[in-house]
Amino acid sequence: MAQAAIYGPVAAHVAFVMELTLVPLLLPSMRSQFGLSLGELAWVFNSYSVAVAVGVLVGGLFGDAFKTTRVFGCGVFAFLTGSILLAASINTEMLIVGRIFQGFGAGVFSPLVPVLLTRNAPEKPGRILILWGSLAGYVAAFAPLVYSGILGVGNWNLAFGFIAAIAALALLFHVSAPTADEPEELQTETPEYFAIFRARHLWLTLAYVFFTYGAITYFLFRLPLWLSETGAETTIIGFMLSTLWLTFSALSALLRNKVDQDHVQTIMLAAPLLIAAGLLLSYSENTFLLMGSTILVGAGLACSNAPSTQLILRHAPKGLSAISASLDITLARLGGIIAVVSLAGTGVSVAGPVICACCFAAAICTVTVFRLPTNHT
Repeated sequence: MAQAAIYGPVAAHVAFVMELTLVPLLLPSMRSQFGLSLGELAWVFNSYSVAVAVGVLVGGLFGDAFKTTRVFGCGVFAFLTGSILLAASINTEMLIVGRIFQGFGAGVFSPLVPVLLTRNAPEKPGRILILWGSLAGYVAAFAPLVYSGILGVGNWNLAFGFIAAIAALALLFHVSAPTADEPEELQTETPEYFAIFRARHLWLTLAYVFFTYGAITYFLFRLPLWLSETGAETTIIGFMLSTLWLTFSALSALLRNKVDQDHVQTIMLAAPLLIAAGLLLSYSENTFLLMGSTILVGAGLACSNAPSTQLILRHAPKGLSAISASLDITLARLGGIIAVVSLAGTGVSVAGPVICACCFAAAICTVTVFRLPTNHT
């Protein structure tokens, strides 16, 4: 593997995860500064996800039809532009425009990250994916602590400036050390896009992603707001979110040698159980139980993230790896959008059973995909 070729994609993914890590922590101060209702805040939060859902389809289609590295670079540039706009936002409109630009750029480049990484590590694709995820997770885990402990409440603009700096570094790495691309003969072939509709293994795994990521996104949206409303300090909220990401990173590292073996089904089945238990614990007012909820959800994310991505790339039809990775992110974000919009104003009596039902559906998808004969993919 040419190590220099992975720096750009890894740095870009760090910036991508920074958004996921920091924005939930920034929500209370953004809500206070712009005087947003809970419903309005949910749409500011979701405007990024909607743009991602559009961007990943563009990135996937162009990534399979054109030169992958060029499409990746364009996506990182758009993400960088949006991050700069967010850092300079002075009103709600500018904030939403920045979120849309940032989300669209993330959508374009993010599905190409695992494609580029696995292309440079064909012998151990699962290992490079999980090392990539754990490294980005370790870096992102400390972002809430830095923000809450040093920058403090009201400095959310600086957090987006930090994300912009990481994106700029990723673009510099990418331009100076281009990632190895697909063979020329593959670039001249027209992908058979209809083949993706016949890939039953792929769609079952995508459904798994939809349900698990929807539950995780709702947790990330709800926990900081609930803690803020109960008077928790920003440092406490940051510590809780950092615990989630540190758990995700640590467990991802421990699982790195398991995902290329016969343990993928067990790992993926553990995820929805951990996520459901974590979300139910988050309704407690006990600090230790709340900490336990972040650990459980972080563990669930680790068990679902790299294994499901690996399975999607494994069952992607020939020549459609980029669009398959795009669908991975599209379904993940769509699950998050629906979960946040539909459950934002509900209590445990509604959200609890809905999230548990989603996790049960994810478990059924896992069992089914491993029982189907592979020649039907």
